[in-house]
Amino acid sequence: MRNILIVDDEKNIRLGLKAMIAREFPETYTFEFAGDGEEALQLLQRTTIDIVITDIRMPVMDGITLINRIQEMVLKPAVIILSGHDDFPYAKEAIRCEVKEYLLKPIIRDELSSTLVRLENDLRLKEQISEQLSSSLKQKEAFKESQLSYLLRHSHMDGETMRSKLGQIDMAWVEAGFQIGVLHYRGTITGMKPSEFLARILDELDHVPEQSRHRHAIVQDKENQLVLIAEQRDLFPYLTERIAGAGYFMYSMGLSDYTRGAEQLQSAYMEAHEALKYTFLQSGPGSVSYESICAKNKDFTVPIAPIQRIANMLGTDRNKEMSALLLEILDMKTVARFDIAYVEAVSKALNELVFDKVFHVYGGESVEILRLFKKVGDISNFYYFSDYFHSVEGLLDRLNAYVRTMKTFHIDHREMKKATQYIQENFDKDLNMAMVSNHVSFNYSYFSQAFKEYTGESFVHYLKKLRIERARELLATTDLKVYEISERAGFENVKHFSRVFKEMEGVSPQEYRDLREVIS
Repeated sequence: MRNILIVDDEKNIRLGLKAMIAREFPETYTFEFAGDGEEALQLLQRTTIDIVITDIRMPVMDGITLINRIQEMVLKPAVIILSGHDDFPYAKEAIRCEVKEYLLKPIIRDELSSTLVRLENDLRLKEQISEQLSSSLKQKEAFKESQLSYLLRHSHMDGETMRSKLGQIDMAWVEAGFQIGVLHYRGTITGMKPSEFLARILDELDHVPEQSRHRHAIVQDKENQLVLIAEQRDLFPYLTERIAGAGYFMYSMGLSDYTRGAEQLQSAYMEAHEALKYTFLQSGPGSVSYESICAKNKDFTVPIAPIQRIANMLGTDRNKEMSALLLEILDMKTVARFDIAYVEAVSKALNELVFDKVFHVYGGESVEILRLFKKVGDISNFYYFSDYFHSVEGLLDRLNAYVRTMKTFHIDHREMKKATQYIQENFDKDLNMAMVSNHVSFNYSYFSQAFKEYTGESFVHYLKKLRIERARELLATTDLKVYEISERAGFENVKHFSRVFKEMEGVSPQEYRDLREVIS
């Protein structure tokens, strides 16, 4: 439905016009009303109006002033003037303001109806044209983005081909000079989509001061970063200053050198992309120019020895020493002096010599540690160097505790295996837990707990089981007396033997032997 605004200082005329239109065009229009031009303007500012029907002579603000103010609007409604005077100056002003119809009072229904029918046809045609234009512009913009994205990725084109393709997307201005910025979101909004990031940057570009407004193009690259190509270099200092502002939308930006020539497009993109990597070394959102990092020292040696020392210290609770070594390896002064490849190489060495080694030797049973390991394993998971450093430090602390536990487990496992073997070889002798714990050099209390964890039962019960198993074997396969079997099974006397045997087997030793003889 279309929305009509009726402006007249007489209420009866407003209501009469509504009734006339509603009868002729039922369920076609919704209506708004105003008693003068000023009230009408306020309503136009907050409501979408398709058609304005206004009187000329009104208090506060007359119709002529109103239609002139309407001309200043971006989305202008169609205007019909009602007047009780057939004045040429009014008609002339109405023509200048593109008024659709000038109707004289009293209103003739047929004239108003035919005017509204004609306006409806005009509005529909305008909407169709606008839709077609919008669709055409969208297609053109999509083509421009796809072509520009392709040109940024492919460096094999010669200058003439590049110039031709840039000309096809209205970017021939690149030939005279340009600069590229690669923008990456650095904020705290979880799940920020590339399209939302793009919308925010486009909104920012819409509000750039006049002196910094020049031709530019923006496109997403394959890493969902935004590539901004600007005709003049003064756009980027403005954006850099905006990033540094307190509470501003957070992103980092890498800038190429200012250059000329279509054939330089891809190399300038790579410069900006490389510069963006160095924002990792900043403490917050900001920009880095290629000029400031292109001369970084690439002649470095990866500190393998201290990294291996860290690996050797895991599980020894020497956390302070490990932190000192890590600080030596990733000292900010060293990192800042070298090319960013130094940090990448150190990260790779830590992964291979420390983290991967732990999981290769001890396995990875902790989901939490594995999750942190996966994140720390790739520095691109971090916005800033300080976050990466503290995460590596935290992972080393966790791995130290993990390796200590695993080492203890392996040592205990080996010693418990040695203890059970000793018991099996000596169960028929006068044997107790103190003797076995001394044999494997374990504290008595710790041995008791570790033994139960390893075997699933207490030392006393384990020993009883071994002795009863030996007694059953002798009862079934020999003619030895019960007291003789008691001695050979390691019991201190036959009475104790008989009691323990009955507890575990449900019958006395002699009953067990008699039963076996019957069965055999």
